[in-house]
Amino acid sequence: MKFKGIIFDLDGTLVDSLHDISDAMNTVLESLNYPTHTYDTYQYFIGSGLRNLVSKALPSTNNSDEQIEICFESMINEYREICTLKTKPYEGIVELLENLTSQNIKMAVFSNKADELTKKIASEIFPNYFDTAVGLSIEELKKPNPFEAVEISKNWNLKPEEILFVGDSDIDMQTAVNAKMFPVGVSWGYRTEEELKTSGAKLVINNASELIAIL
Repeated sequence: MKFKGIIFDLDGTLVDSLHDISDAMNTVLESLNYPTHTYDTYQYFIGSGLRNLVSKALPSTNNSDEQIEICFESMINEYREICTLKTKPYEGIVELLENLTSQNIKMAVFSNKADELTKKIASEIFPNYFDTAVGLSIEELKKPNPFEAVEISKNWNLKPEEILFVGDSDIDMQTAVNAKMFPVGVSWGYRTEEELKTSGAKLVINNASELIAIL
């Protein structure tokens, strides 16, 4: 089958945002005299939305719903100011997007990052490449819920099976399976190849140019 569209995850797939996310959360933790975490630790916190990341980063003794909400708001405020400071595209991504654009392949971003921040990062780092960029606005629609992915396919007038879903996490692969799209894992993100395959990846690529071969 000829694939006509691609939905990309953002963090760990298109961009390496680990440092900006970690720095913002550590600033919040330091302000409360809580222990901070290393970048290596944060890479396992990323993927299920920033509210979930906040919950994982907080000490277990200070993890009430009220505390999570307060720290989430603080973290968002911090992150909003620095979300493109250290965040950069992975090697070969810009060239990949240029190639896909020249082939008239439809492209979108679907992230569990807050919708406001997803749109900001996608538009500032990748202007003019994506038909749409959608993040998390309603908790119930968080990946692996396929609702937003299916809505994108409808807007494109494409069948789900005509779309590649590209991501770096088990959640992305589960979303692709749930949406009946073709799951492609990337090995350069925040999870292992084994985790991607176990979660449904039909293919795991090691560099961006390999995606061209699939098309």
